[in-house]
Amino acid sequence: MASLSQIIFVSILLLIITTKCEAQLSPTFYDATCPRALKTIRTGIRNAVSGERRMAASLLRLHFHDCFVQGCDASILLDDSSSIDSEKNALPNFKSVRGFEVIDSVKSQLESVCPGVVSCADIVAVAARDASFAVGGPSWTVKLGRRDSTTASRTLAENLPSFTDGLDRLISTFATKGFSARDLVALSGAHTIGQAQCAFFRDRIYSNQSDIDAGFASTRRRECPASGGDSNLSPLDLVTPDSFDNNYFKNLVQKKGLLASDQVLFSGGSTDSIVDEYSKNRSKFKSDFAAAMIKMADISPLTGTAGQIRRVCNLVN
Repeated sequence: MASLSQIIFVSILLLIITTKCEAQLSPTFYDATCPRALKTIRTGIRNAVSGERRMAASLLRLHFHDCFVQGCDASILLDDSSSIDSEKNALPNFKSVRGFEVIDSVKSQLESVCPGVVSCADIVAVAARDASFAVGGPSWTVKLGRRDSTTASRTLAENLPSFTDGLDRLISTFATKGFSARDLVALSGAHTIGQAQCAFFRDRIYSNQSDIDAGFASTRRRECPASGGDSNLSPLDLVTPDSFDNNYFKNLVQKKGLLASDQVLFSGGSTDSIVDEYSKNRSKFKSDFAAAMIKMADISPLTGTAGQIRRVCNLVN
């Protein structure tokens, strides 16, 4: 018969194993509890992108801005309340991060199918993958099982990467989240389907600096006056703005990056060779982008009994 000490040891070992298993994300997490989860999300994202092509870029950015603040926990979706200082109001997010209504719609559908099962954090992660694929970008396997945060941090959101950041700052910021310089460049390639507001690129196109093509700057001034029109939108890639391809990198080589934080990736620095490689090899860019997105979704998820499964994505239960 086992001694009391042996029984205690085995019990502790089983607890450790169980806790470790609960903390692991898995692509099959909802197979038993909500087998229609992935199909429901995919259909919702396809419909949203079909209605507005730009939404694909917005959903990718939403995932990025969520994961860089407290990890991939859907904290970015929370509205202001007595206990929440919403990340939506942080300068990098205010009136520029979009896609909340798409996530809300998908969540509502999932609550009808399997109430209280699928987290908002998982919806955001899967939506980014499905949005990419919907516009010709790569797909990847999304591990599932994240739980939703009950807190948000506007303070941390204020420190998200900025369109004015230099190369060294971008590299160091991404490094704090476990990304290499190659990951940084690959993830920036999502801008091939994005748009930017005039206020974010005005200084660049009126700077008359040597790092911007003169003809490109002149063309972009037509939609972004020297004053006014701050919210006027312009595609980050003029050539194929609706397709997930590598023209973004070809533009950088030609000094036609719209944002300053784009062009610094090809400005005589350490990432020039990566940009050049992607400009010539679309398949390499797509495979590296998918790998970086998998890494993105692994940033500090809440698992096991941490956090909660929010029934409505913008509110704590």
